[in-house]
Amino acid sequence: MKQWKNKISGKPSRMCGLAIVEFTVTLPLLLVLIFVTAEFGRAFMQYNTLTKAVRDSVRLLAAEAVLGQTGLVVIDANLSTAVKSLTVYGDMTGAGTPILPGLSTADVTVTAAATPGDVQVSAVYDYSPIFTVVPLFGLGNDIAPNFTLRSETTMRAL
Repeated sequence: MKQWKNKISGKPSRMCGLAIVEFTVTLPLLLVLIFVTAEFGRAFMQYNTLTKAVRDSVRLLAAEAVLGQTGLVVIDANLSTAVKSLTVYGDMTGAGTPILPGLSTADVTVTAAATPGDVQVSAVYDYSPIFTVVPLFGLGNDIAPNFTLRSETTMRAL
């Protein structure tokens, strides 16, 4: 085994393994930080996708909903189906794959808002993380980061 020597005194160094010990201590913390950052970024991106889909859908609903004689919004079944399909598939025909894995038309609600003349689209999406368990390295029970993303938009019917 090679002895590492101090460049100044020429004596063997006792600090040779310190860098490896420091790396071993900090590596798990750095990995957790990287995984949490990646998971947060993915969740934020999926929330942004859901919000954009709901916003586009409420624009369609506001343009196509019929205002009755009393100023109340009337939403027929065909329009409701088209709005739900636009939210889930990005297409009014309902063809293709959902914009988010696991999102379905049952997760989308199309209603006339409480304020007369307004329409509302809301969607609920169960976020499924890439990393199903975040280890706490013996500090307690591991955490399963499951949560629900919700997006809701209200707009005045035209």
